[in-house]
Amino acid sequence: MAMTRTRALIVGIGVAVFAVFLGWRLVRPMNIFVVSEHFERPMDTSKSSMTTDALRASTCGACHREIYDEWKTSIHSQAWTDPYFLIDWKFDELQQICKNCHIPLDRQQEHKVLGFRDAEKWQPILADNPDFDARLQHEGVTCTGCHFKDGKMLGTHGDLDAPHAVEKIADGNEICMHCHVVQGARWDTFFQFPPCGTAAEIEAGAGRWQGRSGELTVGSVSELGCVQCHMPLVERPLVEGGKARQARRHLWRGGHDPATVKQGLDVRFAEILADTTETRAFALTLTNVGAAHYLPTGTPDRHLTVHMRVLDRDGQTLVEENHTLKRTTMWRPFIIDLWDTRLPRGEPRNYRIELPAEGKQAPAAVEAVVRYHLLDEARRKRIGYENTEPISYEVFRSRIALQRGQ
Repeated sequence: MAMTRTRALIVGIGVAVFAVFLGWRLVRPMNIFVVSEHFERPMDTSKSSMTTDALRASTCGACHREIYDEWKTSIHSQAWTDPYFLIDWKFDELQQICKNCHIPLDRQQEHKVLGFRDAEKWQPILADNPDFDARLQHEGVTCTGCHFKDGKMLGTHGDLDAPHAVEKIADGNEICMHCHVVQGARWDTFFQFPPCGTAAEIEAGAGRWQGRSGELTVGSVSELGCVQCHMPLVERPLVEGGKARQARRHLWRGGHDPATVKQGLDVRFAEILADTTETRAFALTLTNVGAAHYLPTGTPDRHLTVHMRVLDRDGQTLVEENHTLKRTTMWRPFIIDLWDTRLPRGEPRNYRIELPAEGKQAPAAVEAVVRYHLLDEARRKRIGYENTEPISYEVFRSRIALQRGQ
């Protein structure tokens, strides 16, 4: 009897401890990636003799006018001022680590990072930054955020005799890696790709993926193709009055640009052979033809929706099919990828809808609509984001008219 009571007590204590542990996991701060050494602090500009004014994009634009004008239209230039980012950042308790990509230069940040209170480096020790410049901060990912490192200016065309010496960088994709590869190798993290894990998705698509949860092994930075897609080639002078040569546009168009998404997505809608003579079938085929990573990619909130329906002569819906192409992740108590229905490169995805060949309610048309969503509506409501611009847009619409006996 005593042994039975002892066992019951041990089991009870174990269950209670486990329940407390799960409860803590449900309310703890959400740290979903590892703060690696290169990612823990902003870029140090103290090794450079450049003034704060020289670090500004507007200063760069005095000579590199076309590049500056392109940058101003980009999401990079809005990295700090974008209304959605500011609301989302506030919702996530104003994490200091987010600044290191959205305003990557130390002089863009109000505080200096002196050290960390925790081993995971999510609790920085901060002090006022006497070199902080608000104007520079509002430039977000400014020119020097990408082209400045260890006190030196970097570029794909090295020129040590230029008005400011430029060291040649081996491959432009190296610059993208600083922010667009976020690691996630934690004991409690079981998702396949870390947030914004674009490089990991490309490696997986090429069959070179090794590990899980952000344990990224890049076979070759040059094969990632970031700049090749998002910074198209152009023949032009780098400075006004200079010699024209091969360069790249500084646009970085992606999910916010419908034309870019449409270019990467092949959509076909047509009648196919039905299973029986009593029905007619139509298929919508989606293929990611333009992106080496999944489509869509980036924040897990981005997704595609497919809406197919059969209409009568009055435009009323007789039959409909709805599908969502997204990444679904469980965040608490453990981070686990549940399923991922996004489009990998080059693999057609088919959706079909059927209708009776004959009937009292004669179908008049079949319609298919595909939309790209920058943000999940549930997430928008949860964080309190009152958007002034649409958070989704149409990338495909087709209607096939039907006639009896067709």
